[in-house]
Amino acid sequence: MLALPPGTVHLWYVFPEEVSDPYLLAAYHMLMSPEEAAQQARFRFPEGRHEYLVTRALVRAVLSIYAPVAPSAWSFVRNRYGRPEIAGPGGVPPLRFNLSNTRGLIACLVTLEREVGVDVEDTTRKGETVGVADRFFSPTEAAALRALPAHRQRDRFFDYWTLKEAYIKARGMGLAIPLDHFTFHLDEPTGIRIAFEPALHDDPLAWQFCLWSPTERHRMAAALQRSRGESPIAVEMRKIVPLEDRF
Repeated sequence: MLALPPGTVHLWYVFPEEVSDPYLLAAYHMLMSPEEAAQQARFRFPEGRHEYLVTRALVRAVLSIYAPVAPSAWSFVRNRYGRPEIAGPGGVPPLRFNLSNTRGLIACLVTLEREVGVDVEDTTRKGETVGVADRFFSPTEAAALRALPAHRQRDRFFDYWTLKEAYIKARGMGLAIPLDHFTFHLDEPTGIRIAFEPALHDDPLAWQFCLWSPTERHRMAAALQRSRGESPIAVEMRKIVPLEDRF
């Protein structure tokens, strides 16, 4: 088993297109619950079915790195807002996790007890960027985005978007939290800073945020809850092929 020291979170990621071995994929199918298998079958296109399969294998295999539990034995429940959490088996460490997937990248963030969120996005996907910011981001964020040269706006949009998604996932409330009720400040010497509208009843000092570009086309962000005065949380990133790589 792998230890998860206090003050540390582990961020596991996989490139699903690298997972093609038929025996490995068959093993992934064996891990899924009947409900997961039914969900996978609902995806219309093979790419979606493959991404979902690898996602379920990732979270099950990763959690089993920290506890003497077979990957197939984990069970999950969703909170009232849809965030998945561990339901069983009993007697395991107080693990918390969060998942995110996009075309070409899947990530699983694991910690003990603290709230965490992760988001990954494919920056080459089609769709609005500045227009979305005008409608959904805080006025400060939208103005900062529009102040940039046009060639930098798309990249900065995904900085904001992944950070916002990571935060609302860490809170476990998803889009029940309006995206314009909190503001990220990204160009300060002390690092990424967040500010909240009073209605959110949250403390900026209770959060740490991280941004990465694991590939030229992907952006990844994490939101990590921490106690006031706690030292910065260490984030250890680990690339994995579920069931193939051993730790």
